[in-house]
Amino acid sequence: MLRLIIIATLLFSCIVFADAPSRILFGSCAHQDKDMPIFTSINQHQPDVFIFLGDNIYGDTQDMVALKQKYQTLGAKPGFKQLREHAELIAIWDDHDYGANDAGKEYPQKEASRDIMLDFWQEPKDSPRRTQKNGIYTSYFYGEADKSVHVILPDLRWNRDALQPVSLNEYQQQRQPKHLGPYSAHIDPSATMLGETQWQWLEKELQKPARIKVIGSSLQLLSDFTGWESWANFPADRKRLFKLIKKHKVNGVVIISGDTHWGEVSYYDEALDYPLWEVTSSGLTQEWKNVSPNTYRIGQFTNKVNYGALLIDWQKTDPLITLGLYDESGAIVNQHRFKLSALEPY
Repeated sequence: MLRLIIIATLLFSCIVFADAPSRILFGSCAHQDKDMPIFTSINQHQPDVFIFLGDNIYGDTQDMVALKQKYQTLGAKPGFKQLREHAELIAIWDDHDYGANDAGKEYPQKEASRDIMLDFWQEPKDSPRRTQKNGIYTSYFYGEADKSVHVILPDLRWNRDALQPVSLNEYQQQRQPKHLGPYSAHIDPSATMLGETQWQWLEKELQKPARIKVIGSSLQLLSDFTGWESWANFPADRKRLFKLIKKHKVNGVVIISGDTHWGEVSYYDEALDYPLWEVTSSGLTQEWKNVSPNTYRIGQFTNKVNYGALLIDWQKTDPLITLGLYDESGAIVNQHRFKLSALEPY
């Protein structure tokens, strides 16, 4: 397990580790009442870090006793217990472990849900995530100098404005046949998932030095508008993130995401000085057969259970990055390799 060197203060809201990971695995959407044989392959992959990207349980309740029990059910899974023993586990939530399907800032039990979630993930008692007023967003630093990774985990639930649904008739007649969801994109540029306080935090995080910056988003960030929950429902938020990357000349950004119940890789080379890659891994137990279209998809999608990987070969002068999706047996479903310098125009 990676060696912890410091727990930072509220000013930084991050945890720092001494060693740079070579194997960062990730996934989402794990229903606690289902078998999870995929953990066998994940453990065999020997991750240094595993990032749980949300819907880590299916809570969907305002009964906090029931929510806590659902976490305990996940924690008792043999494969999960083995993973916790041998890898550094970090996590952000999405709607189902937050507490309700597609929930945002209106969810009334978010304070109590936060306590239960952070207890399960063994967050330190003095962590800023337990008391900060705008969500459980946080970041982690691994390694140093030219061998460093900065993982940024925004909270897309705590401050999220209401979604805008289309009519039932429009959904059934126009959206559903095209495998599209029931929501519209916000026209109001003030509509946001993050809220202004978290945006200020995120801008500061992007400016901190690190060779690789992993943005762990509980929702898809680069994909086309699908009508399901994603950054595309809040186009002003996505545009703002792209502007910050360009404004502050942020190198090395890689995006990982969950939520969809299918896995895919997206490649976006518009409006920025280098291409952005996103690996969407979902789910560890959940599957969705009606995969939505995505102009930015590269390679094949999978609608079977899957997990994702960001592998880094630090031994090379120009580190080699491998992005991949793997199935339940550990076989490669979709994989892409490139030199880190391809993400370093600045």
